[in-house]
Amino acid sequence: MIQSKKTKTTNALIFIILCMVGIFVLYPLFFILNNSFKGKLFISKDPFSLPTAETFSGLTNYVNGLVKTGLLNAIGWSFFITIFSVILLILFTSMTAYYLTRVKAKWTQALYYMFVFSMIVPFQMVMFTMSSLADKFHLKNPVGMCILYLGFGAGLSVFMFAGFIKSVPIDIEEAAMIDGCNPLQNFFKVVFPILKPTAITVAILNAMWIWNDFLLPYLVIGISTKYKTIPVVVQMLVGSNGNKDMGALMAMLVLSIIPIVIFYLTCQKYIIEGVVAGAVKG
Repeated sequence: MIQSKKTKTTNALIFIILCMVGIFVLYPLFFILNNSFKGKLFISKDPFSLPTAETFSGLTNYVNGLVKTGLLNAIGWSFFITIFSVILLILFTSMTAYYLTRVKAKWTQALYYMFVFSMIVPFQMVMFTMSSLADKFHLKNPVGMCILYLGFGAGLSVFMFAGFIKSVPIDIEEAAMIDGCNPLQNFFKVVFPILKPTAITVAILNAMWIWNDFLLPYLVIGISTKYKTIPVVVQMLVGSNGNKDMGALMAMLVLSIIPIVIFYLTCQKYIIEGVVAGAVKG
């Protein structure tokens, strides 16, 4: 009985703490959504109040934001870069991880640790060199961005795929080879379907990173081309001379968050499964 009361108390305390953490995490989203329906003058005056009959602006901020930023065009380029970058990451890093895991050699082990080491290298250390190389190799376009994201996301993706592949019995592959499968057929018809949980986890993590990334598109593509992504055009609303349209900024933040939230909620059940099955076993 005493143990049961202690358990109930502990569970109640954990529940309260989790609720507080949830409120702490979700409040900024509520703050943005709330202020997106208020006039820009009232946001600065009283940013924490709910919209009233006087301060409510309807969809005016959304219309102004779309007109000022060209967000719809930016959404299209963000979708293009995110989708094709994730496809390239899943395809090439899964094949790389499979080869590094199955081919037992010193150089494959060294290459694997190079991928792992790349995960801890800060982007700020290589951003100027990368920008120079992107200029020389004509990568300052959406296709070039996909190639750059493939390079920057390869470390974590290879690490997760390799961890999961190590848990796949090699007997399955040997049986497929006896049945006549060549190495490529072995990978795509036997191994790759088994990698589905990790592949979805890699897709989710990289999609959220690429969709929300500001610094790499800003350095490579910039603000003077038609290929601007969502974070770049949203940042333009901040302005550089104090002329800020906070209402339009809040509205565009809401619109930019919606797609990635929907994507995350649709695929969230695979995150823990993929991380546990992949990175932990690796």
